[in-house]
Amino acid sequence: MRINKLLSNLSFCSRRETNRLIEQNRITVNGQLPQPGQWVEETDIILIDNKPIPVKDKKYIALNKPVGITCTASKEVQTNIIDFLDYPEYVFPVGRLDKASQGLIFLTNDGEFANKILESKNEHEKEYLVTVNKPFDDFFIEGMSRGVEICGVKTKPCKVTRVNEDTFRIVLTQGLNRQIRRMSKTFGYTVTRLERIRIININIHGIDIGKWRELTEEEVLEIKHF
Repeated sequence: MRINKLLSNLSFCSRRETNRLIEQNRITVNGQLPQPGQWVEETDIILIDNKPIPVKDKKYIALNKPVGITCTASKEVQTNIIDFLDYPEYVFPVGRLDKASQGLIFLTNDGEFANKILESKNEHEKEYLVTVNKPFDDFFIEGMSRGVEICGVKTKPCKVTRVNEDTFRIVLTQGLNRQIRRMSKTFGYTVTRLERIRIININIHGIDIGKWRELTEEEVLEIKHF
């Protein structure tokens, strides 16, 4: 695999940070300075500052993200989720939840765990509670459930149930950019509140807005077996 992915999978640093370390000549592969994105094997002798890559414990965090926080690890973004979390060890967000939305998001230092969740073929469920700007009828529910043409593709069929006249629950198995907002807009509705309340087997109950907890070993194992 590429050296960036290897260091991310080993929970050492992000793929972008790997490039920075390479540019600073702090990494060697079999005694040679590597290139960004270089292909490596796990059997290669990879040193950081002339020392073996330290083995770090895997971390798995469930955060109830508030509105206004951006799901990026980039320090160039003032509202980045890493500064907001202020976790003492390296972690990164698994996927995204747009700045105007709130709710559940995972952060981890386990690249393989993140890849398993994000692989579209795995069709992992994510559940949302959504409020729109005006009451909707059954035609809206049925149309959203069947799939909607957005950004040149038709969304997969999904589960949509009414909560009240302007709020619904929706369970998706894909994660197109701003998918629910774009789907709703197709029918003439604007999302005014969007909260992700579940990812696979983990729900947001008991985690206040802006707070987080670490996933249990049992929860992580269950996610990995989905």
